[in-house]
Parts: sequence; structure tokens; C-alpha cells
Amino acid sequence: MGIDIQSTVKNLHPLEVRIILAYKKGDELTVEKVEKDLEFKSGNGNQALSWLAGKGIVSEIRREAGIFYELTDLGRVWKEKGSPEERILDLVRGKQGDGTSSGLRLPDIAGNLGLDNKDVGSAFGALSKLGVLAMDGEKKVTLGTGNAPDYFAVVRGLLDKAAVAEGSFLAEAALSSAEKIAIGGIAKKRGAADAPFRQADRETVVFGFTPDWEPVTIALKAAGITGDEIGTLTPEMLESGGWKGKIFRSYNVKVPPTRLIVGRTNPYAKFLEDVKDKLSSLGFEEFDGPLVETEFWNSDALFMPQFHSARDIHDVYHIAEPEKAKAIEEPWLSNVAAAHENGGKTGSRGWNYNFDKEFTRRLILRSQGTVLSAKTLPKAKIPGKYFGIVRCFRYDKVDATHLSDFYQTEGIVLGEDVNLKTLLGMLDMFAREVAGAKEVKYVPGYFPFTEPSVEVHIKHPVLGWFELGGSGIFRPEVTASLGVNVPVAAWGIGIDRMALMALGLNDLRELFSYDIENVRLRRTKEGV
Repeated sequence: MGIDIQSTVKNLHPLEVRIILAYKKGDELTVEKVEKDLEFKSGNGNQALSWLAGKGIVSEIRREAGIFYELTDLGRVWKEKGSPEERILDLVRGKQGDGTSSGLRLPDIAGNLGLDNKDVGSAFGALSKLGVLAMDGEKKVTLGTGNAPDYFAVVRGLLDKAAVAEGSFLAEAALSSAEKIAIGGIAKKRGAADAPFRQADRETVVFGFTPDWEPVTIALKAAGITGDEIGTLTPEMLESGGWKGKIFRSYNVKVPPTRLIVGRTNPYAKFLEDVKDKLSSLGFEEFDGPLVETEFWNSDALFMPQFHSARDIHDVYHIAEPEKAKAIEEPWLSNVAAAHENGGKTGSRGWNYNFDKEFTRRLILRSQGTVLSAKTLPKAKIPGKYFGIVRCFRYDKVDATHLSDFYQTEGIVLGEDVNLKTLLGMLDMFAREVAGAKEVKYVPGYFPFTEPSVEVHIKHPVLGWFELGGSGIFRPEVTASLGVNVPVAAWGIGIDRMALMALGLNDLRELFSYDIENVRLRRTKEGV
């Protein structure tokens, strides 16, 4: 089935038209030939032939292997400053010509020209063989009786030609015999860090016209299309009147424009940054810490008993090597151990068991962001406000609202006047302002390290009600053991779940999708 001639003719680019009309059936076309014959700019020949192939007007006949030479960074230096032979010869001529010196030693030449000694030695060796340079009894370089060969001019021409060639490539087939000899002596196949040209094998694609070329050519001539039509009306043409009597290229206004794909921040990454900005503007200081923690800071310091069900192997990830930390900081280890065993100096009766100081050194991936709140307490300012956006890890069944690794936004507020009302105000901000929830409820909760404890729940339009996070007032067993004697409000909110609501998603897994098109089109949460 042939092409639609009228539609094809309407959509031909002037570059394509010129190729169609410039050649006849049976002609063989290459990028180099087209660009040379029609005086196209570098790259236009490749574009036009590719477009014609896509329209079915030309097709590939064969591919011809050929040798090409690519100008290297060293070659560009040679073009700018000259080859080592040229530079050495000019330097020696200048020194002897002005009478300042009878000659220079090779190290002096290297220093003057900023060349390596080995390069100077190689260049001098080549020039001395030609009799252009010589060395006297004091090992100074002097002019010889020979003349500089035409070779220098050939190399100079090759450098200039390559610098303006497409991709800085020279085809061996297009070089003269003298050029082939010259470039063969200074090019290398691999590495080429110390050569001005890199030799490479490349294929040349040869195209020919298909049977559709003839009816397209007839249609172009009948329509009076030459390929010289004006495609852009410029202010200069309007001012000078140069547009008068010219033929303008027609445009199909129904053709959809090229899609513009602009760079943008990942919506979830922007959401996290907005949350940080929000809390920082409220006077919170950000904390952070390592992904690997000890059982001590992850659980023991939070007054979670060592026999608590959350310590089960199916809830946290253990580190295989090394298995345990070398030591736990004092006096916090002793204070926390006493709080667990008998309450210590916290006013509590503790959990009444023998605290295992070996178990507490076991290394795990942190399972909750509250570990950083605990580590912040010993050095916290009073009053003070702290937060972190923390990556956590728990063995869990992955679904729309659960992931095995996730982010939490964790925070504490310390002060004499801190109370449950303070905490509820923070939770309301997260639920309504950050997550954008319309329906919010607070229910009693239980956590070993807070009393009272509060869970905040929000209603998703598709997923329904789910827990956003837990919070509470740290128990004295936590704060007193770590050197703090004022109320501390604490929360650990699932920021992934807040983003789920704020970004209009229905599945947590979409936050970490590899579908770049989906991420590119996702809306962002403004004004968090």
C-alpha cells in the first residue's frame, strides 16, 4: 500500500523537498553527499534523510564500513598552540634569531613551552632525523641545515578541518594521500589521551529513493513547491519588505505541538520539604540520626520492656554483622536499667524484671522515629521544640496503607507549660493543614512510653478511616532517666499517610513508583 501523496507533500520540510528535487531515481545518497551538494548545515542532512525514511520516500540500501578520525582534546590544544614540533622549532628559531642565546637544552624547552620532557624528546628526535634541529657539544638544541617538511602544513590543515567538521570526525576516504600518511602517524585506535586524533571504525548509511519518490516529485512540481519557501516571517523581512513576492511554507495548524517536558521536583520530595519548612517556621529545630540503632535507644530508653511483643523478631530487622554495639552511653544505661527494674529515681515501680545489659546492645534498623526523640532529650534545651523526618523499618505486609520501610515525622515539645492541649494543637495542624483532611478524630491509645496516649485518625475519601499516628506525654520513666524533669509532648506521625491524603493518592506504593509518567503528572501539595 502506497503513501498518501497529497498528505505527504503538505507535510514535507523544505530540507526534504530540496533533496527530492535535487536528485533522480537511482542516485545513492549519504549524509555527507547531501550536505556537501546542497550546502546544508552540519546535521541537517542526517535530519532530512531520517525524515524521508520515516515517510517512506527513501530507504536504506546498504551500510559501508569506513575509517574515521576524531579530534581529541589534545588535538584541540595542538590546533590552538601548534604541535610540539612546531612549537619547539618556533622557539629555537626565535632564540637564535634575536641573538639572545645560541641554543636551549631540552629541559629548558620543556619548561618554556609547558610540555612534558618525553614529548619534547620525541619531537626533537623526529626533527633531528630530518636535519631540521641538531644538538651541539653543550647539549643545546640548534637549528640544523634541513628545512621543515610540508608535513607540518598538512597536520595543521587536518586540525583545522576536523575542528569544523560534524562531530569533529574526518572520513579517511575523503582525505588526500598526504593527509592519510600524516594522520596515520599521529592517530591512535584506543586511549588517545596522548594523541591528537582517535581512529574509529564507523558505518556510512547509503540511501536510495523508493517508488513513491516519483509521484511525490510530480506533485511537488505541480504545486510549485521548490523547498525555498519562507518558513519564518522575521521583523527584518517586514521592515525591508523582503517578504513581497515570496512563497511561504504552509502549516498544518491541526498538528499537535511537541510536548514540553519541563523539570520539576518529585511531588513527594517537595511535600517532605514543605513539612520541614512548616515546622522550622514554627521554631522547631531539626534532628537526625543513623538508620542502625541499638535496642537501648530504639526501645529500652522508651521504657518498652524487653519482653514486650514489639521485640519479636517478626517486627524489627536485626543486623547480622556486627550483631551488637560495643557500649551504651552512661549514665543513661544505668538510669534506664534502674527504671526498668524498680523505677529508679523516677517515682515508678518499674517493670520488675532483671534488665539485660547484653540484649540492650543488639543492633537493629530503627523501627520508630521516637528513637531520635529519646536521643535528643539529654541535650535538649528547655523550653525547646524539635522534629525530624525519619526513615523507619518494620517487617510488615505491604498494602495500600502499610509499607515495610516508611517515613515518620517525629517531634517533641519540652516545657513547664506543656500539656495535652499543646499536643492536640500539633495533631490538629498535621491532620488538617498538612494532610488536608476534612474529618479528624482523636482516640485513646497505648504506648509504653507515653501517658496519656492519643491516636489521631483521618478519613480518606477512598480508603476510609485510618490511623495517622500516635502521640502522648512522655512518662517520667523516659524523661527522668534521660535527665529531663519537665513535661514533654511527643508524636510520631506517618508522613507517608499524610502525603497519601494531601497528594490525592489511593495507595502508599504510588509514592515510590518507578512510573515516571505518573510521577511527572502528579499534582503537588501547595501551601503546606
